[in-house]
Amino acid sequence: MRFKAYLVEDSPVIRENLAGFLEDVAEAQVVASASTEQEAIEWLRLHASKDDWDLIIIDLFLQRGNGFGVIRACRHRAPHQKVVVLSNYATADMRERSRALGADAFFDKSAELDQLVAFCEKVRSPG
Repeated sequence: MRFKAYLVEDSPVIRENLAGFLEDVAEAQVVASASTEQEAIEWLRLHASKDDWDLIIIDLFLQRGNGFGVIRACRHRAPHQKVVVLSNYATADMRERSRALGADAFFDKSAELDQLVAFCEKVRSPG
């Protein structure tokens, strides 16, 4: 069964490649994407239903704003809705700050895509 993913990534090339990767490898349906913090927060406000998305993947550095504000905007999500950070800046400090704000997981874009796929499998088949 496919799950609904929302992408917050400012690079059009990475966003397109990530969407294809998620749809092909992780069996996701990418429902929308944003390239700025404000655009992402507005989409989340308009799609607050627990059925609108299952997973949000957030880059930390965006065209305008940053991913930390988007993580904060997800704090009232349903229990099944998961928040993942996917960033090239996978320092211990960034990981800890993301988790402290409510991220469920943090993956390095260049080295941890297999772990992202494994996480997606849990989203797709909870329990």
